[in-house]
Amino acid sequence: MLVHLLVKNHTVSFASCMTQMYLVFCVGVAECILLAFMAYDRYVAICHPLNYALIMSQQVCVRLVGTAWFFGLINGIFLEYISFRNPFCKGNHIENFFCEAPIVIALACGDPLLSMKAIFADAIVVLLSPMMLIVISYGRILSSILGRASSSGRGKTFSTCASHLTVVIFFYTSAMFSYMNPRSTHGPDKDKPFSLLYTIVTPMCNPIIYSFRNKEMKGAMVRALGRAGLTQAEPI
Repeated sequence: MLVHLLVKNHTVSFASCMTQMYLVFCVGVAECILLAFMAYDRYVAICHPLNYALIMSQQVCVRLVGTAWFFGLINGIFLEYISFRNPFCKGNHIENFFCEAPIVIALACGDPLLSMKAIFADAIVVLLSPMMLIVISYGRILSSILGRASSSGRGKTFSTCASHLTVVIFFYTSAMFSYMNPRSTHGPDKDKPFSLLYTIVTPMCNPIIYSFRNKEMKGAMVRALGRAGLTQAEPI
């Protein structure tokens, strides 16, 4: 995708388009499930701290990560088949910066309604099921800290969960607008900002968001900004 954004020739082969779409589906679904498991991990750490090592053992963590990637791989194959099940006989111009499923389906021959319904139903399962686990986990965290934690303890807990919640909000809202919105209500140009958000902006922001509480990262940023300020202040 980055190559096509930089070079003048914006053509992409059929095989490259399929590969690109499969990777987006596979990694996207895996991230949805991993974000839900991360919310459960925070629930166990905050509400059951004494049993955390027993509940979230290394074996359990490996199984959770393996489950996320397994469903990502399987779901990617299913969505790939749905997207390319019909032959293509219309225009081959994709109104987006990468091969996104709803736009590719619209280029196929025949009625795309069945394929769009299948993707919509899959999005409901993939997005809403992990979202329910996230809501339940944070609901129990909230009820737990409001009932027993002090004001300083509440602030520390909210600070711990802030980075994960920020990523969840960015990722889930943009993905829902892209795959759970009726295509008749908005065109490809209105899809591009949401596609840009969950494919580029959110992954780029993840390392920064998760490093907000890292003391070494904060110190490095302060030193870098300090050097930049000194450099700009030097006379020519």
